[in-house]
Amino acid sequence: MDARLTAEQDEIRRTLRELLHKRCGPGELRAALDTPAGHDPALWTALADQLGLPGLALPETYGGVGCSVTELALACEETGRALAPSPLLATAVLAAPLLLALGTDAQRADLLPRIASGALTAALAVPGPALTAALALTGHGRHGAWAGGGRAGGVQARRTDGGWRLYGEAGQVLDGHSAGLLLVGAHAGGFARSRVLLFLVRADADGLTRVRQTTLDATRPQARVQLRDVKGELLGCEGDDVLAALARLGDTVAACLAAEAVGAAGRVLERTVEYVGQREQFGRPVGSFQAVKHRLADAYVQVQAARSAAYYAAWAGAAADGEKAGGLALAQALEALRGAAAEGIQLHGGIGFTWEHDMHLYFKRAAGDELLFGPVHRLRARAADAAHVFEEAGR
Repeated sequence: MDARLTAEQDEIRRTLRELLHKRCGPGELRAALDTPAGHDPALWTALADQLGLPGLALPETYGGVGCSVTELALACEETGRALAPSPLLATAVLAAPLLLALGTDAQRADLLPRIASGALTAALAVPGPALTAALALTGHGRHGAWAGGGRAGGVQARRTDGGWRLYGEAGQVLDGHSAGLLLVGAHAGGFARSRVLLFLVRADADGLTRVRQTTLDATRPQARVQLRDVKGELLGCEGDDVLAALARLGDTVAACLAAEAVGAAGRVLERTVEYVGQREQFGRPVGSFQAVKHRLADAYVQVQAARSAAYYAAWAGAAADGEKAGGLALAQALEALRGAAAEGIQLHGGIGFTWEHDMHLYFKRAAGDELLFGPVHRLRARAADAAHVFEEAGR
């Protein structure tokens, strides 16, 4: 394994960092958060036109760039540094791979080129706070209980003469209020023949209600999606193993999320080191005190270890026979971000707690990510379970 980045990968990171520095500064970030969509459509257009970011990991056949999950993870690391609110995670990391893996030829030909161009955004809607369960990162997603399990709650799909009709509610849908297309995970077939299917729901479908939620982390917009007798188009065929496809996607998503968290943690650490080098106490910079140096050194080691884990997970995910390391990398990255953000808040002193300073946005990203994609101990427990660690230890 060659751990060095290629010239193309370095160029993707450099170009994206420069663009975000110009178009997603503190002022632009806060202005975008106050819009109905929660992100700047002009920035999304620039990311699509100048970098092809929405189609970075899509085949060239569908208008994509043809890169792997490694390049997508590097892009996520840069958006994480800037806390850039954009549909990248919902569209390019969650929805597009499912369309590519499960969609019919007609569905792929219709939807993927529009996603790659940035003209269409998409979101994955699963019931309740069950995204990581659906992706088999926590719990046993292959059982499909998160979709409703034939009981009340979740989202139910019923076949009619005119096609499929959907009923139910999905909460915490990333960018679900602004996406032009929803991929809805629903339970179908009744209790005896229960199965999970994915359906395409257009943004203007009758009976669809989408409401943006007030969240802890405003830089990651979420919505509650309600479906009342909504027409849905089956993604792929009824015989497709949707749960297996979601589980395969889970490792890729975890690698990208880990890289995003590492980007945020690295930026927090950079800003904290810069600040303690300028702030003076007792006639000398705060950063010159040994206790402060030790705390920052510990945070640095944790962030670097998490970055290595995230890069390895992305590399392994791109390899044909690579191991699934995304869950563990995500756990380590979330822990590193939480630690770096906490140190950043405290070492910035009183200013770190103010609304005007950006440090609290990183702290909220750390807390919000762990609520959405964690907790850390469940990610590690699931990884240990998948590797049969405790079974081997008990023999």
